[in-house]
Amino acid sequence: MYRDATRFKRFTRRVALLGGGKFVLLSLLAGRMYQLQVIESDKYKTLAEENRINLRLLPPPRGRILDRFGRPVAINQENYRVTLVAEQVSNVEDLLDSLSGILSLSDHERQRILREVRRRRDFVPITVRENLEWGDVSRIEVNAPDLPGLSIEVGQSRKYPYASDFAHVLGYVSAVSENDVTGDPLLELPGFKIGKNGVERVFDLSLRGKAGNSQVEVNAMGRVIRELSRQEGQPGDDIKLTIDRDLQKLAADRLKQEESAAAVVMDVHNGDVLVLSSVPGFDPNRFVTGLSSRSWRELLNDPRTPLINKAASGLYAPGSTFKMAVALAALEAGIVDQDHEVFCSGHTLLGNTKFHCWEKHGHGWQDMLDAHQNSCDVYFYDIATRVGVDRIAAMANKLGLGRKTGIALPGEKNGTIPTRAWKKAALGSSWQLGETLITGIGQGFVLTTPLQLAVMTSRLANGGFAVTPRLVRPQLDDGRSADPKFKPVGISDRALDIIREGMTRVTNVQRGTAYSARISDKGMEMAGKTGTAQVRRISKAERETRVLKNHERPWKERDHALFVGYAPTKNPRYAAAVVVEHGGGGSKVAAPIARDLLRATQMRDPSGSDAVPNDEFLPSKSEEA
Repeated sequence: MYRDATRFKRFTRRVALLGGGKFVLLSLLAGRMYQLQVIESDKYKTLAEENRINLRLLPPPRGRILDRFGRPVAINQENYRVTLVAEQVSNVEDLLDSLSGILSLSDHERQRILREVRRRRDFVPITVRENLEWGDVSRIEVNAPDLPGLSIEVGQSRKYPYASDFAHVLGYVSAVSENDVTGDPLLELPGFKIGKNGVERVFDLSLRGKAGNSQVEVNAMGRVIRELSRQEGQPGDDIKLTIDRDLQKLAADRLKQEESAAAVVMDVHNGDVLVLSSVPGFDPNRFVTGLSSRSWRELLNDPRTPLINKAASGLYAPGSTFKMAVALAALEAGIVDQDHEVFCSGHTLLGNTKFHCWEKHGHGWQDMLDAHQNSCDVYFYDIATRVGVDRIAAMANKLGLGRKTGIALPGEKNGTIPTRAWKKAALGSSWQLGETLITGIGQGFVLTTPLQLAVMTSRLANGGFAVTPRLVRPQLDDGRSADPKFKPVGISDRALDIIREGMTRVTNVQRGTAYSARISDKGMEMAGKTGTAQVRRISKAERETRVLKNHERPWKERDHALFVGYAPTKNPRYAAAVVVEHGGGGSKVAAPIARDLLRATQMRDPSGSDAVPNDEFLPSKSEEA
């Protein structure tokens, strides 16, 4: 009995201990459940919602680019693309193998996709291919269960309706590179494009807009079940250019008749650039869809340099179009006046060296107006030596040569207007008198851009005001465009009158070098100056036998053809500059192009208060979507 009682007590203690232990465990479990379900319920509800709901950024529509009349020249169009989320795929390479049975993926595409997978975070979608045909979209959707991690998205892509005609002004958009990433989440969106050149690059942040967001419900596999909410982003701002679309097309069509050329037309009073054309161009739409390595190399290696904006970045010896700067320097220094005469026998001597005039047999006696009309080199050799290179350079700078204009385009060049100090610093040697003679006819070290030549011509035409070119007009608070007030550059009216009279005689007097390219419409007459710039030195032996004509030489050895002009002569409003690379004579090649542009510009008068656009080239409504 005693033994049984002891055993019972021992059993009861064990049961009590075991029961107590269970009670403690149940208490802990209940406490933890209370903590999870009551105290921390909001936290875990949020975590559960995050597993069920994905928040996605929505790229905003990119702002359009419009011409001066509000007509679109860069728009957006609907774009189907297939994207990949790496964290939803066990093996990306196997997935790409499966996708290759539906889409033909090149080795270059596969390498790009795999590189993006390694570079980006696993949850960030990667664009596999854009601009899918509807048949490709259908096949991918049908095979969706066998393609985890892939999805079809509908977005917008950039379209340039006028392709190469506007390529150097607009530039293009392209995929975001590693160097472009700044932390902005927009830049990590699949298919997001940013401006890489031209206006697209300069105004990229304004055109880009602000992102929206979308809440979507997904299943355990990450597939979207439904959209719960959407907040649209803020579209990018539209950018309105000063360019006239129809004049730009006209310029491109005229320049395409040459192998390589550039043209600029601008308002001499407010600086509006109406035409800025460079040929050959390129199709910016190819950069949007993706340019192959082979196509990129072809563009880079093309001897006609289609990627360079020749109007703002092409550097050319201005030739005889520089003679107005030389004459103005001499007039303003008081060294000569318009009656100063020089006898042209076809050359001038400096020591034992002959400096030739383009007219082999000479022009005879020439005063300043005659020298402009006939473009007599000997006359300008003479006054260049009298005034000196430093004063010529100072006048050229006043006219806008040798320095960037500040136009809203990347890659603009300074050019070169040489001085004694410049040569010493750049080349380490002293200036020679013969170099002054060559500078006097716009050759030697002198280099300018067509845009600078248009600025120079505008300043001559508008009475000596320091007009600068602009592609976008600043807006006032009431929405009106703001016209700047330009200061005088410091040239006397008398000197400008002499130069303008000389330019008028070039095109409107029968023996003027550009008389055959004149504008005959009454009230639209053009004043200007031809230029022919040599790209190689003509040897003494050639001169003693026969100098080959331009058409007899290889293209690369032919002279550049130039012309600058303004119209109308009595009340100037528009200025033009045309450069045709290796085109030959300025009077035969460049002057007719400038004439056609200045005549068309006056007939349209795009800067006038009654200007009405010609809608002949308007894109269809589907293109403007």
